[in-house]
Amino acid sequence: MPEHLIIEKHDHFVGSITMNRPESLNTFTTPMAGELARALLDMDADPEVRVILIKGAGKAFCAGIDVNELEGKTPLEYRAWIEHMEQPLVCIAKMKKPVIAQVQGVAAANGMGLVAAADLVIAAANTKMGLTAINVGLNCVGPVIPVARCVGRKKALELLLFGDLIKADEAQRLGLINRIAAKEELESEALAWAVELARKSPIAVQIAKKSFYSSEDMNYFQQFDLMNEAFARLCSSSDAKEGVQAFFEKRRPQWKEC
Repeated sequence: MPEHLIIEKHDHFVGSITMNRPESLNTFTTPMAGELARALLDMDADPEVRVILIKGAGKAFCAGIDVNELEGKTPLEYRAWIEHMEQPLVCIAKMKKPVIAQVQGVAAANGMGLVAAADLVIAAANTKMGLTAINVGLNCVGPVIPVARCVGRKKALELLLFGDLIKADEAQRLGLINRIAAKEELESEALAWAVELARKSPIAVQIAKKSFYSSEDMNYFQQFDLMNEAFARLCSSSDAKEGVQAFFEKRRPQWKEC
């Protein structure tokens, strides 16, 4: 069992992964980063899970990387170490199932990167986030990659170079957050949102996610080619046939493909 995570499976095909280092604001350590990446991949392969929630125990989502691990490494060791810390950010885009970040309090540095890397985000109104490493003589050149895909080049550079914290309403305006909830309602609203998504056809959701990420760096015409191929593949699935039949029969569809 993971030492630094709480892993749960809820009703209606929702799984959750809670970073459980509240005394350290859920900062990444080498063990926790590895546990989180493995837990994400395990849930991605679990037929009882269709949607995955990531959250943080206590008052913060994740305040970045534990600075106690910084000293005493060679340049090659630093390279391997930071790649390990960023595994969860990288693997979400490769997963077939959607990942929702449930965010409260602070999401800083690698924590903000994890928010930006998540497929969808619901955050408490008290959330603040930023690429804050520049304030201690470091930088967030890894986390800024998913951040830039959300906010654009100029704003991403501003966040990277100044290290300011932004509030939830600005983060939503910039495209980092989908929904904002009252702090006391975050848990229930996040779960309800995940359940709503889990009711969709799993194969339709998974093909949509994979196609979206695969097409991001293609030109306009290549994107249409890829998306049309993906749609044609979906149309031949049993879920597509069931969905259309259920629509005509005015009933809830019974999905089979995962």
